[in-house]
Amino acid sequence: MEQPISTERGFATGAEARRAVREGRLSCQTSSLAPGFVQGNLVILPQDLASDFLRFCQRNPKPCPIIGMTEPGDPRLPDLGADLDLRTDLPRYRVWRDGELVDEPADILSHWRGDLVGFVIGCSFSFEEALIADGLEVRNVAAGVNVSMFRTSIPCAPAGRFAGPMVVTMRPFSPADAIRAIQITSRFPAVHGAPVHIGLPEQIGIADLGKPDYGDPVEMRDGELPVFWACGVTPQAVIAAARPPFAITHAPGAMLVTDLKNSRLSIL
Repeated sequence: MEQPISTERGFATGAEARRAVREGRLSCQTSSLAPGFVQGNLVILPQDLASDFLRFCQRNPKPCPIIGMTEPGDPRLPDLGADLDLRTDLPRYRVWRDGELVDEPADILSHWRGDLVGFVIGCSFSFEEALIADGLEVRNVAAGVNVSMFRTSIPCAPAGRFAGPMVVTMRPFSPADAIRAIQITSRFPAVHGAPVHIGLPEQIGIADLGKPDYGDPVEMRDGELPVFWACGVTPQAVIAAARPPFAITHAPGAMLVTDLKNSRLSIL
């Protein structure tokens, strides 16, 4: 179930945003939350599945670009934030058993185990800042809603027991702005890079842009094209398909805000 969006959104740093999460002052959607700071998707798996998932990410770098990975049993990633704790620092989590969603807690302290390995995966919220800085309207940000996300018919390359469909985010642009969006996001491969598809959503298995599988619908205006980027929610579709005994993810749109600056991810 989608959680309400916090009205407190003006954070100067990633550390301030994480503090607000821990103190219960922030719930769910984090797009544009702490401008300038990298956000990440989360996947946590038992150690005996971690190597398969790592290979899955390596074979599918568009939807699953890894920006951080923990040691078994350690919830901290000092390279992404000195005080960062994967158990408490996301607004909402999802707990999975045998591929079924069983809980959506505000923290995972009671679910944490000594054999768990955390993966932080790049998020397209990071390149939204660059789009906006170039004068492009990012519709979900302008409307104050979560980005639209869709399961597609695009298969991911399998690895071990992990296989399933790619999930994409969608943002509408005029044709001219879509070209510019491709140019801008191509500079950010660590947060999904260039789009994987433009227009004709039915060609990638999307029947209705008004009914996203995750997130919120956004307005499509006359003359606009839907532009689709690979999405870090892909592991959740893969977990549902692969049915591992236990997994934890972020709730879609409820990201980990790090201390890493977005500018460090640009290749130009």
